[in-house]
Amino acid sequence: MTASVSTTSAPPAVALFISDLHLQEAHPRTTQAFLDFLQTHALRAQQLYLLGDLFEYWAGDDDLETPYNRHVADAIRRVSDAGVQVFWIAGNRDFLVGDIFAQAAGLRLLPDPSVLTIGGRRLAVAHGDAQCTDDLAYMAFRAQVRQPQFQQQFLAQPLAQRKAFIAGVRKESREEQRHKSDQIMDVNPGAINALFDATASDTLIHGHTHRPARHVDIVGAATRTRYVLSDWEYDVESPRGGWIAIDAHGVIRRFAHDGNELID
Repeated sequence: MTASVSTTSAPPAVALFISDLHLQEAHPRTTQAFLDFLQTHALRAQQLYLLGDLFEYWAGDDDLETPYNRHVADAIRRVSDAGVQVFWIAGNRDFLVGDIFAQAAGLRLLPDPSVLTIGGRRLAVAHGDAQCTDDLAYMAFRAQVRQPQFQQQFLAQPLAQRKAFIAGVRKESREEQRHKSDQIMDVNPGAINALFDATASDTLIHGHTHRPARHVDIVGAATRTRYVLSDWEYDVESPRGGWIAIDAHGVIRRFAHDGNELID
């Protein structure tokens, strides 16, 4: 069972991790929660990691001129300008973020997965969708849209046409998910173990599944801990959200949408 406690005595974080905010103009409370998070938490950290699906969708860096998108980029840039290192791993909704956005927001693009050392702790970070290998239809779609040739051809289309295509894909995805089991849409244990092996890490942080938790598994002589980030949704009666923090001693803490620490 998970409970939340006050964070008034929590040590300062070296690094913060968030994912799956799905920011969009139609969700003003979620947007404001993110802006508040940047000002009240991110500015106190040394590093901020955005692990995918920050936006509901990203049609290309030319969409940065949309006032809402520019507003979000500017808010991140203010954190970066204040001295916080900001890092980005692409999600399944915003994998078309490129160098123009990165420069505007003052952040660094990272490969998925990436290996970090924070507070003396070695850990891997990923978005998480690449490990949902039981969803064969999605994996085939992912392989197609991640190809450089596909992306080049797609980005050559007018922005309005790209947005219309994305809207159609999102509608189809929602319909398909109604007929998929929870197991299919979750990460595959074998794929997770392969990721641990490939990164030579015993700690993993990822998002994508919207199933926040801390999983501890014993594999041989190794103890492997996997942290799953929450999605953010504040425009509902029961808000969701949260983040993970690592302090200078490598201690990992999970926080709920209200800023209180989650104790497993």
